[in-house]
Amino acid sequence: MNTTVPQDNNIAQNDINSTCENDPVSNLEFKNGPRRSYLVSQPNNRLEKLRSIRTFKERLTVLFLILFTAVVRLYNLQYPDSVVFDEVHFGGFASKYIKGIFFMDVHPPLIKMVFAAISYLCGFDGSFQFESIGEKYPSNTPYVPMRLFSAILGSLTVLLMYMTLKYSGVSIFVCLLITVSFVLENSFVTISRYILLDSPLIFFIALTVYSYKRFELYPIDTCKSYKALLSTGIALGLAISSKWVGLFTLAWVGLLSICRIWLSIGDLSLKPNKIIKLILAKFVCLLVVPFIIYCMAFKIHFDTLTNAGDGAGFFSSAFRSTLHNSNVPANILRDVGISSVVTIRHVGTMGGYLHSHPHPLETGSKQQQITLYPHLDDNNKWIIELASNPGVTVPNFESLKDGTQIRLLHPLTYCRLHSHDFPAPVSEFSDWQTEVSCYGAHGFDGDVNDTWVIEIDKQATTDPEAKQRVIALKTIFRLKHFVSGCYLFSHEVNLPAWGFNQQEVTCATQGKFHLTQWYVEDNENMNLDESKSPRVSYEKPSFWRKFIESHQKMWHINKNLVASHLYSSYPSSWPFLSRGISYWSEGNRRVYLLGNAIMWWSVSLFALFSIGIFMVELVSWQLGATSIFKDPHIINFNLQTFHYLLGFTIHFVPSFFMKRQLFLHHYLPAYYFGILALACGFNLLVTYFNRRTKIVGMLALIIFTGGCIYFFNTYKPLIYGLSWSRKECRKSKWLLNWDYDCNIF
Repeated sequence: MNTTVPQDNNIAQNDINSTCENDPVSNLEFKNGPRRSYLVSQPNNRLEKLRSIRTFKERLTVLFLILFTAVVRLYNLQYPDSVVFDEVHFGGFASKYIKGIFFMDVHPPLIKMVFAAISYLCGFDGSFQFESIGEKYPSNTPYVPMRLFSAILGSLTVLLMYMTLKYSGVSIFVCLLITVSFVLENSFVTISRYILLDSPLIFFIALTVYSYKRFELYPIDTCKSYKALLSTGIALGLAISSKWVGLFTLAWVGLLSICRIWLSIGDLSLKPNKIIKLILAKFVCLLVVPFIIYCMAFKIHFDTLTNAGDGAGFFSSAFRSTLHNSNVPANILRDVGISSVVTIRHVGTMGGYLHSHPHPLETGSKQQQITLYPHLDDNNKWIIELASNPGVTVPNFESLKDGTQIRLLHPLTYCRLHSHDFPAPVSEFSDWQTEVSCYGAHGFDGDVNDTWVIEIDKQATTDPEAKQRVIALKTIFRLKHFVSGCYLFSHEVNLPAWGFNQQEVTCATQGKFHLTQWYVEDNENMNLDESKSPRVSYEKPSFWRKFIESHQKMWHINKNLVASHLYSSYPSSWPFLSRGISYWSEGNRRVYLLGNAIMWWSVSLFALFSIGIFMVELVSWQLGATSIFKDPHIINFNLQTFHYLLGFTIHFVPSFFMKRQLFLHHYLPAYYFGILALACGFNLLVTYFNRRTKIVGMLALIIFTGGCIYFFNTYKPLIYGLSWSRKECRKSKWLLNWDYDCNIF
């Protein structure tokens, strides 16, 4: 048998053995085609081997990182033994999952379900509600295993960072020190110790970056490349199913994928069928697979939460009708007519039912309030009267048709739905809105301002028969004020405390059309034989209808989380680490989210500095200095730094356009990309320049790591809730806005 090793393999093996300390980078390869030269877009066959863990020494290095990370991230997880920050929400959701109680949250369900599964497997019965920060955990609440899940994923993120840097062509020396610094990044340590979404989210984002960087090492149309691409898609699906921030990661992967496809199209050595297979593979792996994972998470979510709860109030009655113990009306009398006692639900908002109660308006006419109320209540009931004969019960059933003039009597207070020229109570400066009130008393038939005209919306109403007359649940109609011509209207504006913060109802001559749409939900009529009259119920929505509606509500609520918070912050302050977030405080102990300022500010400076580097390179190229674009180390630095700063930008810049309440932890996904970019900058200093500059670069990196260690060690009482002296605390305040209270120590 021939055992001779081919020469090429010997060369490759020698290359690997000679590069134990520094990973080489590949030269760009150009070839001459029939009509033009072209760039070979496929990576060198040796690249994956050269950038993998190859030696026993490096395996020991990785083992050290794992053990070191475990010590830092898993230390004293059981403390504090009380609810910390948003454990109020995500621990509480776990309790609801176990009980099957439906709730509403603005984030996708995956991680919340995992926390619930862990607690369930540890014997939790959902009895503890996680109601407030600082509430002590009872012995039957497995909060430590739930925290352990976050801590493990936070620890694995460290390993992913090391491997991602390796796959990016960063030297072992830089990989090690940057990763050690990342282990000691205060903010990432803090978020990985509690029942929060942030640590799992960062892990899945890091797994996406790692998988895609691994994919870049393989030629297309190989088994390894498809495996790496599928891994990327799975990680993306998990990230998006944890928080919508994962969509920014999807955008990052998408842009890099488009760039690679573009280069592949220009590579004349690739056959068209390979490029088509690459496009199809990316479409399936990076779009279809994440979408399937995302939908599966919501399917499990809906199948688990089958009991009605307070969170169901945000959803339509049709949605709520699928829940057990729901009080949504069913088997409703189909035909609505004069003398019917009805509840009228608003179509355009989540406000709920047309409602009145015996409390006066504090402005305008001072008459009885009209509001939208989201819950079922007797104050939602109205008696439909014929406008020409108010106060008289008709002996025979008379249906409501398009153009019927009616009055709506509130039976509990015996006043009628009314409008006039007074300005709206809250929207008083909108000249197209006027006040709607409830006006009248026993024995008073009202006046012409109580008269409303039914206008059936024949476009919004789909049932043919419901377009001709009002049918419960089926007919969408508008109520036009007979005198002024304005329409009964509601929008997402709440009355003050005197109106119990319920949603304002006005009469509008303008405004969005769907905000003037209503329908009858519940219906009773003494003129109908209830045993023989046809009835209707809400149609059970399919999974896709529930999926779409839940996303509409999530988006709607998320963008309206605009209330101020003591520890909210603006994106413009995040790169400066202007302030942190108080997570927990008890006695003389405190947990406060604060980044490691040494690394944090270094990332911010490097992001700014990189813009200058790219500008200088472009000017140099314009002036004819093309050599820098031929050096593989410079090319790799530019490429990898651009990739990571693009990720930084995609995850950071959208925050400036969000009107919702934001916190420092929303910066962490972008910050992770920034750390990867910073590592590439240090790598260039350590591996590219002359010997003296390399030594300076290595010293700078060692000093940088030492600074990170110092900062972590100084501020670890704020991570672990340790005792601290008042003097040390005050000395630690490098910035005045670091607003943790030193007087408690």
